[in-house]
Parts: sequence; C-alpha cells; structure tokens
Amino acid sequence: MWIILAIVVVAVVYAISIYNSLVKNRQLVQEGWSGIDVQLKRRTDLIPNLMEAVKGYMTHERDTLQAVTDARTNAQSASNASPEERAKAEGALSGALGRLIAVAEAYPDLKASTNFLEFQQALQTIEDEIQLSRRYYNGAVRNLNTTVESFPSNLIANNFKFEKAEYFELENPADRAVPTVKF
Repeated sequence: MWIILAIVVVAVVYAISIYNSLVKNRQLVQEGWSGIDVQLKRRTDLIPNLMEAVKGYMTHERDTLQAVTDARTNAQSASNASPEERAKAEGALSGALGRLIAVAEAYPDLKASTNFLEFQQALQTIEDEIQLSRRYYNGAVRNLNTTVESFPSNLIANNFKFEKAEYFELENPADRAVPTVKF
C-alpha cells in the first residue's frame, strides 16, 4: 500500500513540476515578445525624427519618404498582430529604412548633418537591440515548444491547453540584414 502511495505522490510531484516548467516557459515567451515590442516601438518612434532630419534635403525623394511613412503606419497597426504578421510589417519597415539610408548617400549635406548622424547612430543601436530581443524571444519559443512537444510533458501540456508559440522570423532574406548606416 505504501509503495503505491509513494508512486502516486512521485507522479503528482513530477506532474506539478512539468506544469510549472510549462508556465515558466510561457512567461519567458511573453517576456521575450514584450522586449521585441519595446524595441520595435522605439524604432517606430524614431522615424518622425528621421523624417524631419531628411525632409529639407531630400525634396526629390518623395516616393522614398512616403514608403517609410507608409511602412511605419503599417508597423504601428500590426502592433497587436501575430509574430508572423508583425515580422512581415517590420520587415517592410526595415526595407524602407534601408532604402532611405541608401538614397541619403546622394546628399552630402544630409550626410554631414548632426541630426542625421545622431539618427543613424540611434537606428543602429535600436536595430542591434531588436536583433538581441528577437534572439531571446526565439530561444524562449524554442524552449516552450520543446517542452510542449516532448514526452511526457506533452501529456500535461495537452491537458492544460498549452500551445506552441510562433517564432519571430523575417520572410525576405534581404530584410534580415541590418540597414547599413555608414558614410
């Protein structure tokens, strides 16, 4: 009788341990997503300053400026979207910013502007932070997904409706590159 009771207690303690591991991993995924969200918002908030810095110099580049503005609007409207949809919107914004930086090279006065140089440095810093946040989030997603799919934790995960999380990935390989901001 005592042996059966001990086996049941060990099984219950083990199940509780697995459940707590699943909760911890889910919280880490949410924390990681929050970190990405903060960095993406910082980048989105930086864009109006960029636009002010380049407007006077780039009078002939309305299409490029409009593309950045439109991509920023789309990224802001995707703030509550799934990681896949958010990655698509943010990838478009990264591409538009990269094209803006590339076009800016044709304007020597702009390249020498203190405001623009400060913007470039801030953008590079934010892009680095986004990359770190994305890496942390994807690592947390990997850990959660592994726990949700592995035996015997998948038994607990299925009973308590734990689901796999989506990775934050960019579809277009060109969007994976950090915009080059060297002059």
